[in-house]
Amino acid sequence: MKITIDIDCSPQEARAFLGLPEVGAMQEALVAQLQERLQEVLQTSDPEALMRLWLPTGMKGFAQLQEQFWQQMMAMQEPEKK
Repeated sequence: MKITIDIDCSPQEARAFLGLPEVGAMQEALVAQLQERLQEVLQTSDPEALMRLWLPTGMKGFAQLQEQFWQQMMAMQEPEKK
């Protein structure tokens, strides 16, 4: 025997029925705060300093990073050895 029940309700109604808290206002506040912090960081960041942090050896470091990516991609393409 198979019984199917369809319930037509909004997400807010389902949360209220299950006794879950309303977190919409808190989520909006956190997202606004995160957006504000991200904008501050982006305005004060120096792209050149960021590149020096990621690749301290300059273009040589970039070439090494690219070589590592290629090695990973080639390893994924090799057939599995049994």
